[in-house]
Amino acid sequence: MNLPAPMHTDAARRAACALLTLLALSVAAPVQAQAPAPAAKEPAAAIEIGRFSAEREGAGSPAGWKPLTFRNIERHTRYSLVRDGGTTVLRADAEASASGLVREQTIDLKAFPIIEWRWRAGNVLSKADVKTRTGDDYPVRLYITFAHGANSISIADRAARAIYGQLPPRAAINYIWDTRSPVGTTVPNAYTDRVRMIVVESGNARVGEWITYRRDLAEDFRKAFGYDAPPVSGIAVMTDTDNTGEKATAWFGDIRFVAPR
Repeated sequence: MNLPAPMHTDAARRAACALLTLLALSVAAPVQAQAPAPAAKEPAAAIEIGRFSAEREGAGSPAGWKPLTFRNIERHTRYSLVRDGGTTVLRADAEASASGLVREQTIDLKAFPIIEWRWRAGNVLSKADVKTRTGDDYPVRLYITFAHGANSISIADRAARAIYGQLPPRAAINYIWDTRSPVGTTVPNAYTDRVRMIVVESGNARVGEWITYRRDLAEDFRKAFGYDAPPVSGIAVMTDTDNTGEKATAWFGDIRFVAPR
């Protein structure tokens, strides 16, 4: 797989650096997936990744999550646990900023191929466009990285590790809310073909509405990359507006992986 092409402007260098930092989720020591205690001798039905509804309003980062900030991007998105409709959720406020929250966790998609989450966007970004580097901002995105196998580390991967001190993951998927592209659009990220962007919401029609999603991540990966998905290595939520310079407010609800019904 190709690394991002060389870039020469300060903005491009910052964007590339940010992307590589996010891609580096897979190099951290994974936290082994722990599902809620099932009934005796019954298999777990779900792995709770972001159980924000169980958090206390006004607390710091949700349990198991940590800030994800990027070198050379000084303005950070603000995240806070707030009450919304009687439930605790994660709120994001961005103003020409970029940062996220990340949870490092190994998930076997053979056992838990389905990902479920919900979110609400307060607005869309007028300049956002999934097909351009300058438009690579979204009011909400769910970022999932995938681990390397024993034989999947290429020469390019080793070169990236030598340059950046980190080994990029094998691949990543972003579920995003774009401004222009139709729902169902799947394209390589504007900076690297290691990442596929999947548009699950687009335009203004559902702004302000809580929307629940259930996606077969294993199948989405297979369609996007042409081979079976390796284990998940990390999950991040992010509201970013550093490229467009705009403002965005969004809310994230609970996130979990579930076994097939």
